[in-house]
Amino acid sequence: MLELADVHAYYGKSHILQGVDLDVAAGEIVSLLGRNGVGRSTTCKAIMGLVPAHGSIAYRGRQIVGLRADQIAHLGLGYVPEDRQIFPTLTVRQNLELGLKRTGRCGRWTFDDMFDRFPNLRERQHNAAGVLSGGEQQMLTICRTLMGDPDLIIIDEPTEGLAPKLVEQVGELLGEIASRSVAILLVEQKLTIALHVSHRLYIMGHGQIVFEGTPAQFAASDSVRQQWLEV
Repeated sequence: MLELADVHAYYGKSHILQGVDLDVAAGEIVSLLGRNGVGRSTTCKAIMGLVPAHGSIAYRGRQIVGLRADQIAHLGLGYVPEDRQIFPTLTVRQNLELGLKRTGRCGRWTFDDMFDRFPNLRERQHNAAGVLSGGEQQMLTICRTLMGDPDLIIIDEPTEGLAPKLVEQVGELLGEIASRSVAILLVEQKLTIALHVSHRLYIMGHGQIVFEGTPAQFAASDSVRQQWLEV
């Protein structure tokens, strides 16, 4: 479904992505792990056309390198950035409406789906999004992306800074997303979440993929954990 081959990206003269290879199959949950600063978020931005990339990024067999972010989104990719990027002066419901690709038309996900999963958003749907807590804003960002009915969703650090109860809700939502035949590329720091929900894992170090395998294969490789994840 999504295939990256020998992908490179730069910030100025800094060579951030140094030949990244990864793929996500239809309906699969794949986690991209690694320490801060190794290029995980840059990988997400390169896929979505937010960072210039060199190499091959193919979605459903079509090359998307060089396309604008909005063009990529309309092909069926959704993106939940780590910095949330809500519209603070618009209401919660208006933020969700902005996620719709066609005004007034929902796909696999409806307003009630979002409000049933996160009752706090229902209670605050007519409030300005800027007054929500950080955790509620994160939930809103994920829900807004789902309203666009993507076939593959890229989620960058969804549990960062969240209370344990919200972390649990995010984990449940990831499972529900996959149950509706939506593939997920997940950037996550919490190993417990990644190991629980993922079919496969990639670990990134110094702008390259240094490990690919199943959660069971990762659990059996203490050296990989020690070298590339532990501080």
